[in-house]
Order: sequence, then structure tokens, then C-alpha cells
Amino acid sequence: LLDYAADAEAARATINDWVSEQTEERIEELLAPGAVDASTRLVLTNAIYFSAAWANPFMEGATVDGTFHGHSDDTTVPMMRQVSNMRYIRGEGYQAVALPYDGHELAMTILLPDAGAFDAFEADLDAARVEEILSEMQFERVALSMPRFELDTNLGLAKALTALGMIDAFGENADFSGMTGSPDLYISDVVHRAFVAVDEAGTEAAAATAVIMPESAPIDEPIEVSVDRPFILLIHDIETGAILFMGRIVDLS
Repeated sequence: LLDYAADAEAARATINDWVSEQTEERIEELLAPGAVDASTRLVLTNAIYFSAAWANPFMEGATVDGTFHGHSDDTTVPMMRQVSNMRYIRGEGYQAVALPYDGHELAMTILLPDAGAFDAFEADLDAARVEEILSEMQFERVALSMPRFELDTNLGLAKALTALGMIDAFGENADFSGMTGSPDLYISDVVHRAFVAVDEAGTEAAAATAVIMPESAPIDEPIEVSVDRPFILLIHDIETGAILFMGRIVDLS
């Protein structure tokens, strides 16, 4: 147990050191200075680091600058490109495409609403809708262009959890006596940080999984998917659909 009352800064450093070790030093300071003090009762920390190679990596030589039309502004970003057989669906007001990671156990699925339709699409998106989209995707030949980017978020979740109905845990009505035997323990904050890097990287083994087609086979024109506007990404288990990460990208810099 950490003694916040005796030395809050040492407690903060201990938490940050553990998080840094667990995330291979990608997240070095989960808790900012002042995040804990002598009055702190309990802090729940959650840091997630994800790194995996594509099953079919992008070729770095195919990456060119392109424009991402964000909510706030247009931005020039590196746009990766590949043509491959991918799980894909064209639904009402959106496209979705799934890129498997090496080993084909996990995939990143991009939900790309039509231009100007992001807010409405996001508002209607729930667990059942996500499950429906993932289950209806079929393999198609897709010409995909998408930005190379890093997603780094640091969120305090106390307000969000309270709004969802988790009220007692953050005040005097909390009862965590089953954990510590102390009746006066409550949650002061929930801090969540996640880092996801998306780039061209792949391994030689992954590159060997590319589908080779004989010259005589007819090649259909690929379906164009250009991720040049706000989108939602899911990193999930392919077999079960269990979501490990979910994020919204509305602006890039």
C-alpha cells in the first residue's frame, strides 16, 4: 500500500515507475504533479500499451503526403497505401474495413462515416451496432489509404463514471470495506491513459502471408477506401469481437 499522507510525491513516483515498466517506457508519467496529495484516499490507474505488426504491412515507399479533413482544420499527414484482400462493408452512410495483425488473432477495424456524417454516425453507435457491423463484413479487394498516426490520450474518468450512475463510489456513501476493512474509503479519481501507434511496420513473417494470385486470374478493380476524414477505430479479437481499444480520430496534427 502507498502512504499518500506521509509522502504523496513518492507515491506518485511509485505508480508512474510501475506504469512505465509495464508499458515499455511508452507512458512515463501517467499521474501528473499534483494529481495526488495528502488527502488522497484511493487512485485507480489504468495504462495500456499496444504494439503489433500488421499481417500485411504497408510499404513505406508507397506512403505520400495527403490531406486529412479534420473537424477543426485540414492537415497534411503521411498517408499509407496498400491494395489487399480485406474484410469490408459498405453500409448506409459509412464504410468499414478491417486490417488483421500478425497472427490473425487481432484486427483493427476502421469505421469511416461519409463526409459530414461523423457526429450522427457516432451518436447512433452502440455495442449492438458494432457487433452487427463486424459480423457482416466480407472479404473484398480494397485499395486503402489511411494516415500514419499516434493516439495518446490521458483522461480523468471520475465525471464520466458518475454520469453513468457510479455515484456512491466517489463520495461518503462508498463502501469498500470488503477490500480494506476501512469504512471511510472512497475513490478520488480514475485516471486512464492509452497509447496506440499506427504505421507501416510489419515483420518478414507477416510479409510472407501476402496472397499471391496467378497471372491468369482476373483482377477486379479494388474498392477505394480513403481515410481522409474523422473516423472511429476498434482494436478487437477477430474470433470473439471483444474490443480491446476504441478511439475516435477527428483531428490530426
